[in-house]
Amino acid sequence: MGDSMSVVLVENETLPVAVPARRTAFQTGRPARASAMTSTVPRELVHRAAVAEVFLTGWSRTAENRFALTAQWPRAHSYFTPVNGCYDPLLASETIRQVGTLLSHAEFGVSFGDQFLMWDLHHSVRPEQAGVGAAPADLELDVICSDIRRRGRRLAGMRYEVTLYCGGQVIATGGAAFDCTSPAVYQRLRGDRVGATGVRPLPQPLAPASVGRFLTTDVVLSATERPLEWQLRVDEQHPVLFDHPVDHVPGMVLMESARQAAQAIDPSRPFLPTTMRSEFSRYAELDRPCWIQAEPLPAADNGDRQVRVTGHQDDTTVFSCLIGTRGAAE
Repeated sequence: MGDSMSVVLVENETLPVAVPARRTAFQTGRPARASAMTSTVPRELVHRAAVAEVFLTGWSRTAENRFALTAQWPRAHSYFTPVNGCYDPLLASETIRQVGTLLSHAEFGVSFGDQFLMWDLHHSVRPEQAGVGAAPADLELDVICSDIRRRGRRLAGMRYEVTLYCGGQVIATGGAAFDCTSPAVYQRLRGDRVGATGVRPLPQPLAPASVGRFLTTDVVLSATERPLEWQLRVDEQHPVLFDHPVDHVPGMVLMESARQAAQAIDPSRPFLPTTMRSEFSRYAELDRPCWIQAEPLPAADNGDRQVRVTGHQDDTTVFSCLIGTRGAAE
């Protein structure tokens, strides 16, 4: 059977292009050809305004709750910059996040007006397979959905696990869990928080090199007088972290704060976040200070290091993250 064509509806309007549900190696038993990945999926499917921030390139269903997707990571990116010649592991988390929104809209019938509440997001990257090569990384993703919950005919939420392959080798694994809610329920949940804007003026950033960044604009932490604690620096004008207007701090910003906090503990040693497991317990609001705290854990015998990072707002935990790096990354 040839490739099927999926027409995606966006808020009762049809997108101007038909999107092929592309065949992949999971169906054919042989490596997918690069020619199968000639464009990204529609940006609406992954909740991105900029096409440049879309990493998924195709998808197809392989079983009732199993899917094959394709993706591409660029050799260079304005924000997800390589670390010691390795792709930024947070690219894996962003790719995994995009998987959930794409499948929800394209395969589980979630309307484009619905809101997503992410509860957890995790990745584990194999740096020996994640080196930046002479061409962009063409990826194949094996996705298994579970704990699929519906409210009537509407998807209420699910969990999914992802295995990412590059050149036939596992480059990363990960997964996420989220709930979906209608616009009306979201409005009741958020109330007057809808349309809120951030703290102004922005607090002063840490030195970029101290958190593994090159540009001041990419720094999301500001110094405090307390050791191993920083104020979250929320720049709503950032073109990647705030790709489009939102009424709360995005989960990827909180994960980036965890990465920068782990690096800030010892700026002299590169911290490649090969593992991250983040849990989000409530919305981090834009217009109130959020405090990021780091707790280094004892290093393993092989040199692997872990840091527990938490975010607090109004004396309440909004997220926690266990982030780790391999000893070889030092």
